[in-house]
Amino acid sequence: MEPKAARSRRRAGSRREQEERPSGGGNPEALGGPDLVQWTQHMEAVKAQLLEQAQRQLLELLDRAMSEAVQSYPPQGRPLPTIPPDSPNKTQEPSLKKRKVFINRKSLLDELMEVQHFRTIYHMFIAGLCVFIISTLAIDFIDEGRLMLEFDLLIFSFGQLPLALMTWAPMFLSTLLAPYQALRLWARPQASGAWTLGAGLGCVLLAAHTAVLGILPVHVAVKHQLPPASSCVLVFEQVRLLMKSYSFLREAVPGILRARGGEGVRAPSFSSYLYFLFCPTLIYRETYPRTPNIRWNYVAKNFAQALGCLLYACFIMGRLCVPVFANMSREPFSTRALVLSVMHATLPGIFMLLLIFFAFLHCWLNAFAEMLRFGDRMFYRDWWNSTSFSNYYRTWNVVVHDWLYSYVYQDGLWLLGGQARRAAMLGVFLVSSVVHEYIFCFVLGFFYPVMMILFLVIGGPMNFMMHDRHTGPAWNVLMWTMLFLGQGIQVSLYCQEWYARRHCPLAQTTFWGLVTPRSWSCHI
Repeated sequence: MEPKAARSRRRAGSRREQEERPSGGGNPEALGGPDLVQWTQHMEAVKAQLLEQAQRQLLELLDRAMSEAVQSYPPQGRPLPTIPPDSPNKTQEPSLKKRKVFINRKSLLDELMEVQHFRTIYHMFIAGLCVFIISTLAIDFIDEGRLMLEFDLLIFSFGQLPLALMTWAPMFLSTLLAPYQALRLWARPQASGAWTLGAGLGCVLLAAHTAVLGILPVHVAVKHQLPPASSCVLVFEQVRLLMKSYSFLREAVPGILRARGGEGVRAPSFSSYLYFLFCPTLIYRETYPRTPNIRWNYVAKNFAQALGCLLYACFIMGRLCVPVFANMSREPFSTRALVLSVMHATLPGIFMLLLIFFAFLHCWLNAFAEMLRFGDRMFYRDWWNSTSFSNYYRTWNVVVHDWLYSYVYQDGLWLLGGQARRAAMLGVFLVSSVVHEYIFCFVLGFFYPVMMILFLVIGGPMNFMMHDRHTGPAWNVLMWTMLFLGQGIQVSLYCQEWYARRHCPLAQTTFWGLVTPRSWSCHI
């Protein structure tokens, strides 16, 4: 028999357990109702968000550390040479210069598109395109009594496109075969008596390749009077293939020269060179970081967006530029009319700048990067946040900037002894301005050095005056103001010259007649 006192204590403990035990059997809803469930879900969401932010920051730190480690790694497994502290020349030789490092990373706009607020800005641009389409339909219905979108400007711009593509074929074949075969000839064993003959033949191949790329597209464009878009295809491919050819030889030849000896040097594989000709970079490497698979829906989306930007640009030109500048040469010249035309062109000019950036540097390059599984998608940085022109030039087009920095600035700095940074920067501006002006001259069919003057005469000094030490929103506003005015000047002057050359053709073709702006004297 259980003692009475023990039974009493057991009954009292049982009552206390029943009183302290939750009535819901551990169910959160019974503990605190729906509020506790919502609070638990909220804390789970906060935890997931914190983990995601921590992971992103950790990845950025690791990428930066890996980039610095790769840049400091000695090439060809050789130790870095030590330079005495009292040596007058501390400049690294070109083979040891700071090299571009490729890592897997997404484009900045792809990351920003994950934010709802930024997607809303993107939707606003789409709404603007819809407004242009609606206005075009409304005007056609009022004037012609029909609803039809006309693409006369687009059809004219891409006229004779098959001829441009046929011209591209020998340009590409020349780039595919000549530089690679020349490198293979130079990589043969020097002990062989035929090495000198092979090296000379390689130089001949490169000279022929340069002549094909330099002369063929210019001849076709001038002889057949290619329209702007078709000319743009040719000149962009001409410049791109020349820059890729130079990068391939510049990266591969120093290794061959350093390994001169009795045995031959292994040339880069043909497959790596072929991949380089199509991948969206101008810096040659034998291998690049690759993504695991291809997202074909992402490819289709980017090509569709590029096509939308092209239509957007045509509507802007047709609605905001052609009606203003088509008949401007029929009116007497005045400073007031010129200033008003520049101010009117600022809005379409900045729209064109943004469309070119989004269509080419984001959509087009990302589409090809995805098809080729090219991992490094940093084709641009946050140039829109720039507070100095030096930062803007570095971040606007990273693809071209990497080429200019590697092969013009750094090589120029090495040739000048490392003591002339400003001279090397001036060389970069000179090369860039000449190439930009050449592209405009090729596309438009006339020489009018507006771009060169803006880029070299104004952009160069602004690069030194608006440097990286200037920060704050006021400097960003100033930079955007300068961009608006620069785009307005370009659109206004180039459009005036385009129509002046059609309204006032030369009675006799002379050199000075070709290089003198026609818009200064054409008044009909």
